[in-house]
Amino acid sequence: MTFADFSEKKFPIKIQTMKHPEEKFLTQAERQRIEERIAAAEKRTSGEIVVKVVAESYHYPLEAMQGSLLLAIMVGIAVALLISEETMWLFFTFFGFSFFSAPHTESMWFFLAIFSVSFMVFHELLKRVSFLKRIFVRKANMREEVEEGATYSFFRRNIHHTVNRTGILIYISLFEHRVRVVADQGINEKVTQSDWDEVVTIIINGIKTGKQADAIATAVDRCANILAAHFPITTGDRNELSNKVILGRNG
Repeated sequence: MTFADFSEKKFPIKIQTMKHPEEKFLTQAERQRIEERIAAAEKRTSGEIVVKVVAESYHYPLEAMQGSLLLAIMVGIAVALLISEETMWLFFTFFGFSFFSAPHTESMWFFLAIFSVSFMVFHELLKRVSFLKRIFVRKANMREEVEEGATYSFFRRNIHHTVNRTGILIYISLFEHRVRVVADQGINEKVTQSDWDEVVTIIINGIKTGKQADAIATAVDRCANILAAHFPITTGDRNELSNKVILGRNG
């Protein structure tokens, strides 16, 4: 298995804000072109190639909650300070620091109102705007979720059930900005890690330049070349897995 992080700086920002980014990442015509390339590639090898694109490998509810809480507290304090410095004590009493308390009941309710509204607004915003939610998600968590999502997809799609254990999954997770290649046991016994690193790099470079469809098609060709060297087409070979590009909300 191999995976890599693709550049956040050059990732199309519109993909991060739309409702179904996995459907916009590749147009129907582009998906068809990739599927045709997969079919052509599998005429040269007994290996099976599957491409899957997901909006995210996990929805990260805890991170969205934590981010909303932090932002709501900041807004509550800022608004309270703009109105009156006396309301600053509310932040401390709200979180248990009673030695800062003062008998300003009206101000307390005002702070709670601002905090509650801000929390709900930010929570919805973080759920809908992916690049904002990413600020609150640790890279280690994203890497872990992509690994789990790719592995789950590999087995759920029965890629491990090919006759000679020669299935490959190219897994692209948009929210996490990560690409992962998962190969079955029969392939990993003969193919080096550097070969899969090259496949991932091809896709990453294509995404950076906004030519993800061309890059994925080229990566499919590269996978076919790798497989053909070790698993050439044989008499009676059949297509064991669908060539359709798989789209999903999560892994």
